[in-house]
Amino acid sequence: MKEYTLTILIPLMMGIIARLYMMRIDFRQYPSYPQGLVSHLTLGVIAAALGSVAIPALIKKEYAAVTFLALAAQQFRDVRNMERQSLDNIEPTELVPRGTAYIEDIAKAFEARNYMVIITALFSSITIHSLGSMNIPKLVVYGGSILVGFICLFLLKGLLGRQNIAEIADVIPAEIDFDGPLLKANGTVLMNVGLKQSRQLYLDKGMGVEIIPKDPNASATLATIGQRQAIIHNVSAQLGIRLDIGEPDFTPMARRNLDNGNIVMSIVPMERDMGLLIEAVKRTPVLETTKRKPLQSKVGSKTVKREE
Repeated sequence: MKEYTLTILIPLMMGIIARLYMMRIDFRQYPSYPQGLVSHLTLGVIAAALGSVAIPALIKKEYAAVTFLALAAQQFRDVRNMERQSLDNIEPTELVPRGTAYIEDIAKAFEARNYMVIITALFSSITIHSLGSMNIPKLVVYGGSILVGFICLFLLKGLLGRQNIAEIADVIPAEIDFDGPLLKANGTVLMNVGLKQSRQLYLDKGMGVEIIPKDPNASATLATIGQRQAIIHNVSAQLGIRLDIGEPDFTPMARRNLDNGNIVMSIVPMERDMGLLIEAVKRTPVLETTKRKPLQSKVGSKTVKREE
C-alpha cells in the first residue's frame, strides 16, 4: 500500500481542512472549548480517514474493509444523539433556554458536517485516481485533487448554509409602554408585570423590536415557538440580560400580533443599544426544523390570493 501513501494523505488533509473550516467557536460557546472542540476535531479526522481510504480499498478489492467503512460511517448518526443529549442536559441551567427546536438544529448540523468531511475527502481521492490513470505529471494530479477538495468544501458549505432572520423579515424598533400592568410593544400585549418597580425598570432599561415577515412563508416560520425561542436566546446571549432565578418579570418575551402576523419582542438587556438589538435579531439563523412554506402548497397559494 506504499504507492497509496499520498493518495490517502492528501484526501485526509483535505477532509481535516474541511472540518476546521466549518468549526466555529463564537458567542454561543458551542462546541465548548477546549473539550468539545477536541471531540469534534477527532470525529472530523475519523470522517476524513473514512473518505480517503475508501477508493484505495476498492481498488485493492478489500471489500471487507469497505464494509467496515460503511458500518463506521453509520456510527456518525449517533453524533446527533450525542449532541442532543449534551445540550438537553445543560438546558435547565440556561437563564434563557435555547428551546428543543434550536437544539435539534444544532445536532443535525454537527452530524451533517461529518458527512461533508467524508464527501470532501472522497472526491479528492477520486480525483487522484482518475487523473492518475492518465499520462499526467504527479504534481498536476495532486494539485487537481487539492483543487477539487476545496471546490467540494465551498460548494457543500454553500448548499448547507442557513438563512438569517434578515433574509426573511424586516426588524424595526418597537415602543414599550404599559396599559395598567400589561406590558405592550407597538400596541401588542406581551405579559403582565405586577410590580411597580419592575414596570419602571422596563420603561428605563427595556427595549423592544417588531419583526415583520416579508411573505407568508416567513410569517409561518416566525410563528413557530421554536424560531421565536431561538431569537430570544441569541439576543440574550449577545446583549446580556437583567434576569436572575426567580425573576419572571424580566423574562424576554416574543409574541405574535394576531392581526398582521408580526412578532413583537421585549427584553431588558445589560447593553441598551437598539442598533445592536436589531442586528442580533437579524443575525439569528432560521432553523431548519421551523421552516414553513405554505405558498408551495395548492391550498396555501390560493389562500394568499384570496387575502390579497
